[in-house]
Amino acid sequence: MLKKQTVWLLTMLSLLIVLSVYYMTSPNGDELAFINDSAEENGTSTTSGDSGEKPDTGEKSEADVTTEPANVDELFASIRMETTDQRSEAKTRLEEIVASSSTSTEEKNEAVSQIELMEQFASKESILEESIIAEKGFEEVLVRAQEDHVQITVKADKLSAQEANSIMQMAADEFSGAQVDVKYIPQK
Repeated sequence: MLKKQTVWLLTMLSLLIVLSVYYMTSPNGDELAFINDSAEENGTSTTSGDSGEKPDTGEKSEADVTTEPANVDELFASIRMETTDQRSEAKTRLEEIVASSSTSTEEKNEAVSQIELMEQFASKESILEESIIAEKGFEEVLVRAQEDHVQITVKADKLSAQEANSIMQMAADEFSGAQVDVKYIPQK
């Protein structure tokens, strides 16, 4: 039990260090942490520039062009990390239930089935993301599944109804009976 937790912790710390080094060494490292805070809150990238206070002159500066894609990528990465952290914490709690001598067999069996379900969701999410990218050619796809709800976010300038329906069908094939929501975030 402890070995898995230790490996998980080391993996998360390694990822944190890699991301920190990446942000510190990137050419626009000063701007990445404070770009478009409102876009992260509502999940879309609708503003441009570093503060949004400049009037729109129709011209885009170099900072506008280079920072927005990183922001969408950053949003996807932060959502993935948050989901991974939540699942890791839940799995740790469930593993403690399984390891505890004071819990009943039924509680342990329920905890084991919940762990298996979380692992199954994570696997299906990964498979669906890769399938959508391979079949539809999107640059980035984020799939988040909970008990009976699947939310799919695609990084694309636009998404036709036919593409959305096709993605929903793929999700329905993977997560049968779940409600599926599909949305897109512009790449700009």
